[in-house]
Amino acid sequence: MTTPTVEFDSSGLGEWTDEERFEVTAERIAEYAAATNDPIERHLRGEIAPPVFAVVPVFFSMAPAALSVAPVELLMKLVHGEQDFHFHRPIYPGDTLVVRAKPIGFEGKDNGSTVTVYAETRLESGELVNEQWLTAFFKKVDAGPGLGDGAPDHRFDEALRAAAPAATVVAHIDKDQTFRYSPASGDPMPIHLDDELAQMSGLPGIINHGLCTMAFTSWAALTELADGKVERLQRLAVRFAKPVLPEQDITTEFRNAGRHGAATGYAFETTVGDELVIKDGLAVIAD
Repeated sequence: MTTPTVEFDSSGLGEWTDEERFEVTAERIAEYAAATNDPIERHLRGEIAPPVFAVVPVFFSMAPAALSVAPVELLMKLVHGEQDFHFHRPIYPGDTLVVRAKPIGFEGKDNGSTVTVYAETRLESGELVNEQWLTAFFKKVDAGPGLGDGAPDHRFDEALRAAAPAATVVAHIDKDQTFRYSPASGDPMPIHLDDELAQMSGLPGIINHGLCTMAFTSWAALTELADGKVERLQRLAVRFAKPVLPEQDITTEFRNAGRHGAATGYAFETTVGDELVIKDGLAVIAD
């Protein structure tokens, strides 16, 4: 049974956070690429940003947007449920990015409640760089029937299992992965850095950042399906199913999901052994 029933504040829906500016440097791009074991040389040299780097400029806008609807005392219950990037332009060193976010909907579910946050990143000229949908999940909290909109759909089509994967990539999460990712991303959450605090939160110990695991799937898609060119990635979406631990191996399988205009969609899942850790993955890659 989902408890307790908590009143979410619908007046926050559609209200933008204050604009934030982010100066992109080659050093920051290279640090992020190295922290996610990205093998693509242009990323490691800081010439062009890896796709999931897009979350770094908006990171500190997302939680305030979610907590303008969910009560602030639920902060410690907030976990990252889903992430969906729509890319309009790569990020380059020297860019000055202008970011803002707003909650667009919330919904009570059987095992908790979600708040969907929409964020946009633009250049100072106004050119749209990327759009993001983050789904914040509050376990064992009932927000009632909800209001507003959810994120775009990216559910895995079970019929795709009949065909062999288009690509399979195995990667290793290093023992020090979270300690490298935390400063590179700006995410200080203690469940990624402190065993004792992670265990107090009901986890087996330190867990890998979900967005770090997502970054691994992004370079897997680029290297196997896009000739390593981030410019070809139009969309990347995942649902986080289970935490990944340091020193585990992850396997990502991509399946051709058909045409998306002048691009091809690839549905994917990531597992540790037989257990799903990322589900409902979708990468859309331009021809």
